[in-house]
Amino acid sequence: MTGLLGPAEIRELAARLGVAPTKKLGQNFVHDPNTVRRIVTAAGLTPDDVALEVGPGLGSLTLGLLPIAGHVHAVEIDPVLAGALPETAARYAGADADRLTVHRADALRVDAAELADPPPTALVANLPYNVAVPVVLHLLAVLPTLRHGLVMVQKEVADRLVAGPGSKVYGIPSVKLAWYAQARGAGRVPPNVFWPVPNVDSGLVAFTCHEPPRADVPRERVFAVVDAAFAQRRKTLRAALAGWAGGADRAAAALTAAGVDPGARGESLTVEQFAAIAASAPVGTPAAK
Repeated sequence: MTGLLGPAEIRELAARLGVAPTKKLGQNFVHDPNTVRRIVTAAGLTPDDVALEVGPGLGSLTLGLLPIAGHVHAVEIDPVLAGALPETAARYAGADADRLTVHRADALRVDAAELADPPPTALVANLPYNVAVPVVLHLLAVLPTLRHGLVMVQKEVADRLVAGPGSKVYGIPSVKLAWYAQARGAGRVPPNVFWPVPNVDSGLVAFTCHEPPRADVPRERVFAVVDAAFAQRRKTLRAALAGWAGGADRAAAALTAAGVDPGARGESLTVEQFAAIAASAPVGTPAAK
């Protein structure tokens, strides 16, 4: 893996483009080639993979992905950065640059049709801190061809994404990611590999996609249960799901039918249990639709 960007190249490229990282877009550019190599290695890509990168910025990670993946889709919302990325790839990646497709788009709005040629199989990205969880969940929802991925996010967010039932940080992101994939922590990343330097550590989250726990229950119904359960996480599920079920008694009936103690709390349940509750929604209530 050659032609990676170091601190000098990052500063020179940013100056030439007139780019200054903005908090609004959550921009923190990686300037350490060893970190890029670490991410690409941990992603476990093969030449058969089509990588999807969100927020490529100046191209640090893009250059690491191009020699490994069969193709790279880079989705960048900043028009200046999106416009400059093909030239950067041609300059540093040589013939590998032909495997890059740049999309000037919002990752929260892209769909499978926009990324169909060829369809992505792996999400590998240094995600903006402010939209990391929504981006991951949106892409998993709209891109059924994704098989695995590795994302770099704020360490606190990484801990939430990989948390299991009973953990203090287990919550909505944990359960919703578990619907799509098996996730695990893949290491910590220090602040000094970024420009500008953030005031928090970052974490790597690796995931492998799997079939949903229940094929007979729509994802939207399951996620409605999850949202309701954690909206009032200090309350028992009987109370927290009362609005969802149309009353505390109806909630208790659905919980009992699902084999879940009505006195339990959301942080103790697996994604499979949330799916069972959604499947047990009382007939005639909004939750059953």
